[in-house]
Amino acid sequence: MSTDNDNKPKNRWRFQPGDLQLLSFLPLCILIAYWTRIEAVLFVVSFMFPLLLAFQELTRKVVPAGQSAVPKDTHQDFLTGLANRLYARETLAAHLAAEKNTGRETAVLHIDIDKFRQLNDRHGMETGDRMLVEIGERIKSCVRDNDLVARIDGDDFAIILNPVRKADFAIALSIADRVRAAIAHPFSIDQATCYLSCSIGICLSGRAPDADADSVLASAELALGLARREGPGATRSFSPKMRRDAVKLHSLSGEIEAALENGQIRPYFQPQICTDSGEVAGFEALARWEHPINGVILPELFLKAVETTGRSGRLGEVILYHSLSALKSWDRAGFRIASIGVNFSSEELRDPKLVEKIKWEVDRFEIPPSRITIEVLENVVSDHTDDVTTRNIRALAAHGFGIDLDDFGTGHAAIANIRRFAVSRIKVDRSFITRIDKDPEQQVMTSAIIRLAESLGIETLAEGVETAGEHTRLCEMGCRYIQGFGIARPMPFEESIAWLHQHQEKLDKGGSTVRKTG
Repeated sequence: MSTDNDNKPKNRWRFQPGDLQLLSFLPLCILIAYWTRIEAVLFVVSFMFPLLLAFQELTRKVVPAGQSAVPKDTHQDFLTGLANRLYARETLAAHLAAEKNTGRETAVLHIDIDKFRQLNDRHGMETGDRMLVEIGERIKSCVRDNDLVARIDGDDFAIILNPVRKADFAIALSIADRVRAAIAHPFSIDQATCYLSCSIGICLSGRAPDADADSVLASAELALGLARREGPGATRSFSPKMRRDAVKLHSLSGEIEAALENGQIRPYFQPQICTDSGEVAGFEALARWEHPINGVILPELFLKAVETTGRSGRLGEVILYHSLSALKSWDRAGFRIASIGVNFSSEELRDPKLVEKIKWEVDRFEIPPSRITIEVLENVVSDHTDDVTTRNIRALAAHGFGIDLDDFGTGHAAIANIRRFAVSRIKVDRSFITRIDKDPEQQVMTSAIIRLAESLGIETLAEGVETAGEHTRLCEMGCRYIQGFGIARPMPFEESIAWLHQHQEKLDKGGSTVRKTG
C-alpha cells in the first residue's frame, strides 16, 4: 500500500507553500532589470511571470471543502477509510494463492444493511454517509486484528478472514453473529434513535466452485441474495447446491416469457374450508410452472426468475385471468364458490394502473369484485404507509375486493394498518399452526391472534393445516377458515370439479352440504 509521499503531485510548475518565499525577490528582480536596462529580463519578469501564474490558476484542480488535494490511496474506500473492493479482491487472491502451500483456509462474509435505502430517503445522503462510517467501525470491532474489512459498494461490506488451519462454518458464523449484534445496537440520528439489521452471506474458500477470488466473492454474494429473500437479519452459507440452483435459475430466466405466453405457467387451486359447516368457502390461486422437461416447478424456484426478468406484472395478469375463468366454470358446474384469493407481489402493488387493470378484468368476466380476494403479504403493509402501494390497497378495498393479510405473525404489521387497509381477513402463518393440537405454546400464540381478529371484527384463516388433530383444535379455538394439505393439495382446474363433487358427497354423508346451485 502506497504512502502519502508517493501520492504527492509531481507537477514542477505548481507552487507549493514553501515556494512563496521566493516571490519576495520579485520586486528586486524588476528593479535590477530597470537599472541595467536589460529589456529582455524586464520583459520576462514583468510579462511572462503573470502568464505563468495565470496558467497555474487555470490548471489548478478545484478540491471540495474538507478533502485533501492529495489523491487517496487506490486501495482505500473514499468514505469510510476501509479497504475497497479492489484491495479486498487482491487480498483474497493472495490468501488463496498461499493456501496451496500452507494449507490454511480463508472465508468471506458479504454483509448488506437491510433497508438502508429507506434510511437514506428519510434522513438524507449526508446522514446516510455518517451511518456508513459508523457501521464500518462497528464491523471492524467484531473481527480479529489480521482480518480485513472492506466496503464493497454502497451499503455492502465484506470481511476477508485471515487464513487459519481449518476454516469452518462455526468460525464464520460466530463472527457473523457478532456483526449482527453490533449492527442491531441502536444508532443516534438527529436526536432520534434508529435500529438497523443486516443480512450476511458466507462462503468458505474450500466450498467455492473455483479456487479464485472472483469465484469466492461471487459465491458469498449468492449466499447473501438467498439470505435477503428469507427476510431481514438472515445468514446463509454457500453450498454447491446453491450454485446448481443459481445455474438452474439462470436457465429458467431465459424461458419465462415463453412459458407465460404459451400456458405453461398457470394457477393451481387450493380449497379453503369453513370450520363451522365444512363448506368450501373459496380457493387460493397458486402459480405453478408445468415445465415440459422438468415437470411441475414450484413458485419458490421460478418466482425469482420472474422478478429478475421484470415479468411479475404479466404473471399477475395470467393468474388473475385463469382465476376468473375458473370462477365462471365452477358457476356453470353448479358450485357457487364465494371467492378466490389471488397473490400480488410488491412490484405489482406499486403499479399505479393496478386497480384499473383488475377492475377491467372482473368487469369483462361480469364477476363482482367481492368474489376476488387480494392477498397481501404482511411486510408489504408494514413497509408502506403513504405511497402507491397504500393507495392501491385502499382503492381495491373501496371497490369491494376482499383483502387478506397473508403470513400474519411473521412481520410487524400494526393494528392501525389492519384497519387502515380495510383488511377483511388475516391468514395465520403455518409456523403457528404446526402441532397446535400438541404444543401449548402454539395454542397460546394462535389463540391470541384469533382473539385479536375477533376484537377487530375480521375473520381468520389458518394456513398449513396438515392433520385431523390440527383441524379439530382450530375448530375448538374458533378459527373460522382453514386450508392446507390436510384438506387438499393445490390442484389444476381440471381436477377441481371432481374434488368438489367428492367433498360434497362427504358433507352429504355427514349431514352438511356444499352450497350448490342449479
